[in-house]
Amino acid sequence: MFCINMLIITISILVSVAFYTILERKILGYIQIRKGPNKVGFMGILQPFSDALKLFNKNIISSEMMNLLLSTSTPAMSLFISMLMIPIISYNNHSLYDNKHNILLFFILSSLSVYFILLIGWSANSKYSHLGSIRSVAQMISYEVSFFLMILFISIISYSYSFNSISMSQHLISFFWGNMLLFIMWIITCLAETNRSPFDFAEGESELVSGFNVEYMGGWFALIFLAEYMSMIILSMITSMMFFSSLNYPTTWLILIMISILLLWVRGTYPRFRYDMLMKLSWKIFLPISILILPLTMNMTFYNL
Repeated sequence: MFCINMLIITISILVSVAFYTILERKILGYIQIRKGPNKVGFMGILQPFSDALKLFNKNIISSEMMNLLLSTSTPAMSLFISMLMIPIISYNNHSLYDNKHNILLFFILSSLSVYFILLIGWSANSKYSHLGSIRSVAQMISYEVSFFLMILFISIISYSYSFNSISMSQHLISFFWGNMLLFIMWIITCLAETNRSPFDFAEGESELVSGFNVEYMGGWFALIFLAEYMSMIILSMITSMMFFSSLNYPTTWLILIMISILLLWVRGTYPRFRYDMLMKLSWKIFLPISILILPLTMNMTFYNL
């Protein structure tokens, strides 16, 4: 039953990733006063499946200097790491991998994704993809520190390292009320963690290339693309569980959809930051605030006990 449930949920999330890409293209289209994809299927709804067929049917060209084994395996491994986060998400107050410390598992998996991005850029043996991967990894490591401190803050409030307990401890009032500053910081950190605009510094304008995936085409590119959008959907689910309630309430699903759309909307609204501003935001603003919040929370919970 575990395998069947895992398979159903994985296929559902992969299909939702496909429709998430078309949603992004539609939102960006309407922001820029144009239609977006509207030819394949009704209102362009089958466009992602058409794109997937095109990408996976393309001939993959590899250069002589490429490390072929790593170049072939790392895009699939980056998607696999995103898929491993699916069992720790709580559905109906139960997760498929139901242990008491699944937040720690989430820490480990999100840290591991950094290595695969670095390997994607390094194994291509191209200076442009290597530069893009170094920029991306530096950004992700910088924001991971405050990212984990924010999760720790929520864990201290709910007295648990389990997403189930965090969801259930919000049955009276959501953690969002009273922690709006932390929620805004969390959303910005999620954008930086997934290399989304306005923090998409893997795409270097000076080199005029796509970043760490510049040497990857066809199925390789599709796997990297799927991993990015799947991690966005999973982070949206985790956000709604951490700040609102469990996913068995219709209002939480509505909030989840709104958070997912917000992550896309930002791309059409804000321009790209400078790299020094990105690092300043992480180390000089988010990290001090996160460190200051923790002792205050620990004192509050101590006196409540």
